[in-house]
Amino acid sequence: MRLTRALAAAAALSLLASCGGPAAPQEPTGPITLTWWHNGTSDPIKTVWQDVVTDYQGKNPDITIEAQPIQNEGFSTKIPLALQSPTPPDVYQQWGGGDLASQVTSGKLADITDASKPWISTIGDFAKGWQVDGRQLGVPFAQHVVGFWYRKDLFSQAGISAPPTTMAELNAAVAKLKSAGLAPIAVGGKDRWPDAFYWNYFAVRECSQQTIESSVKNLKLDDPCWVKAGQDLVDFLRTEPFQEGFNGTPAQQGAGSSAGLVANGKAAMELQGDWNPGTMSSLTEDKDLDSKVGWFPFPTVPGGQGDPAAVLGGGDGFSCTTRAAAACAKFLEYLIGPEIQNKLAAAGTGLPVNEAAVTALKTENLKTVAEHGRNAPYVQMYFDRAFPTDVGAALNEAVANLFAGQGSPQGIVDAVNEAADGAK
Repeated sequence: MRLTRALAAAAALSLLASCGGPAAPQEPTGPITLTWWHNGTSDPIKTVWQDVVTDYQGKNPDITIEAQPIQNEGFSTKIPLALQSPTPPDVYQQWGGGDLASQVTSGKLADITDASKPWISTIGDFAKGWQVDGRQLGVPFAQHVVGFWYRKDLFSQAGISAPPTTMAELNAAVAKLKSAGLAPIAVGGKDRWPDAFYWNYFAVRECSQQTIESSVKNLKLDDPCWVKAGQDLVDFLRTEPFQEGFNGTPAQQGAGSSAGLVANGKAAMELQGDWNPGTMSSLTEDKDLDSKVGWFPFPTVPGGQGDPAAVLGGGDGFSCTTRAAAACAKFLEYLIGPEIQNKLAAAGTGLPVNEAAVTALKTENLKTVAEHGRNAPYVQMYFDRAFPTDVGAALNEAVANLFAGQGSPQGIVDAVNEAADGAK
């Protein structure tokens, strides 16, 4: 998957880093203990990371890794607090873009540019999304593409013969599923970021790539396409496509989550990332789930200025803090090597950043998603990651309010611009 200009623009948010800067890693001496915060709280990635700890310690007897799995949604509050403390984790989950630029101001992030030079080219330009001012401040281990995961059996039950390709077809599918007594789409509104995927995609369809790049770089939503994206969302919400009580539904926690509803056949589809099959498999007893699930890209939007083949996505990675940065950088090198990349791909935890591992993806669905991402004209980083942390949070909050029947399309734009003014 190629790095997009928009992703590079997110990295250009290095202006936010002027209050502090990363420190270069110091070579540690003697035995080292690395504290590692990751979001692998459930299988399959939970077991992969447990195996990584065991294997890495076996190959590096002077290194002890104390892994602490943290629920994904907890990082938004835990990381800022940890970076203000005297003892932040040595390795922690990092999504790049505006989040990374915001965190640099803490002065706790390690600059691993020199340490990573011998091996960073393995993952190509995608690594630039974890840079600020050209300095490598983190390393991605997985790439992601967002689209609709759907139950082929429920589509068939509702008389839907093919996945939707346009918004008109998606609306028609929603109507058919409701007529068949099925919940058309599950969404984890309680966690807010799944709501934002819809606004994100409408924005990618309505706004040209040039407009998106300029808006992300300048932290200003001043083109009418941004309001139009919100109106598209309002129109879609009026079709009542989601499950009952969607605003209180979590995204990934338990069988009653949005992922669990699709996994257990209680909802027909969900707009989520390529990690969703792995998440769903941990929330159901159905061993044949993979054969029942399909994938299709977000539909086209009539009249939009965006490329209809553009996709929304991002990646998962890790950053190092300064205490044991050299040891941390060596650990990150291990994570993007073929051994671990193949394990991650085979487990279905994401699309590998190391292209040598693409063949290890365990299902045809995931291979389709990977190919779709590689062939896309560009992949737009989720806006809550592309923007600085506070701006992204304001966006997600405003979109969630719209899902709850409050706010307006203009209100989303105003909330982002107001938060951006505070971040400049």
